[in-house]
Amino acid sequence: MKLEGQVRIPSGCAITGVFARDGQKINGEGMIRAIATMHDRSNGLGGGFAGYGIYPDYKDAFALHVFFDSKNARDDTEALIHTLFDVVTQGRIPTKKMPQITDEPIIRRYFVKPIAARLEAMQTDEKEFVARFVMDVNTNVKGAYIFSSGKNMGVFKAVGFPEDVGRFYGLEDYTGYCWTAHGRYPTNTPGWWGGAHPFSLLDYSVVHNGEISSYDANRRWMEMFGYRCTLQTDTEVITYIIDYLHRKQGLSLEDIANVIAAPFWFEIDAMPPEQRDKITYLRNVFSSLLITGPFSILMGFEGGIMALNDRLKLRSMVAAEKGELIYFSSEECAIRALEPNPDRIWSPKGGEPIIATLNAGVV
Repeated sequence: MKLEGQVRIPSGCAITGVFARDGQKINGEGMIRAIATMHDRSNGLGGGFAGYGIYPDYKDAFALHVFFDSKNARDDTEALIHTLFDVVTQGRIPTKKMPQITDEPIIRRYFVKPIAARLEAMQTDEKEFVARFVMDVNTNVKGAYIFSSGKNMGVFKAVGFPEDVGRFYGLEDYTGYCWTAHGRYPTNTPGWWGGAHPFSLLDYSVVHNGEISSYDANRRWMEMFGYRCTLQTDTEVITYIIDYLHRKQGLSLEDIANVIAAPFWFEIDAMPPEQRDKITYLRNVFSSLLITGPFSILMGFEGGIMALNDRLKLRSMVAAEKGELIYFSSEECAIRALEPNPDRIWSPKGGEPIIATLNAGVV
């Protein structure tokens, strides 16, 4: 009979991240080492990374990272791109042949700017223009998946263990002020390239450990506002919820946390009147966007990062600080791989967002 500690009981997926408040550049190689310490939390069916500040030479252009299943899908998508955007440059995302990474699709990236006349015709801003384009391609172009679409940031993901995915994309050749990483252990959704984490729309990217039991209610609400979940996993909807609440509704990140990981009603009843009224309003208006089930997430965005657990803290999350750097991870070992001697290390409370942003004046 095997004893405790001799049998692996997976708690599902590994997440880790690092953010530099002073904007210092962090090499992607460190994230490969960090996520590798949690190898046994994933099963080789998905790994990925998001980096911010990695494209300074094209920081004013949207960086579209795209998977294509076929040349026809690529041709159809590129025809749309050239109709709607000025293409600054385009090409293959550099990769390295590795035996651990198989069934590789066509992987391309395009640095683009919306054509002014198209923006004027649609009477919208450039972010909404790009978001609609992403939804249109991912829904209607068979075999094409835009998996990253922000400025000066990019998502890199594949089917494989995360440390192999990082080496496949050569992340040691990239530097940025923020990185997140994910090792996947899918339980009820398929392991495929588009379904690996992070999930991204514009500059928002999400890595997630857990399972969303409210997925159908969340998805139906989001589809009323033009979002389409096409990537065959429950986590995708979190990114769209954040985009909707933050970009479209103008909610603060703290308010968003109070929507998706809302306090219990008995906790709200005990709050001071002004706070109670605000949280009650958020719970009533956005009730379908409460995320139920166990989760810990890291959400990257332009100039910042947010870490959040479900309100019962059913998934692990550790945070640490060292000078201007802040770290998050499913396990302390990943943080220690990046910083052996942090100034402070703690476990955030359930439903309590930890938000870090660039210092004032940092570009």
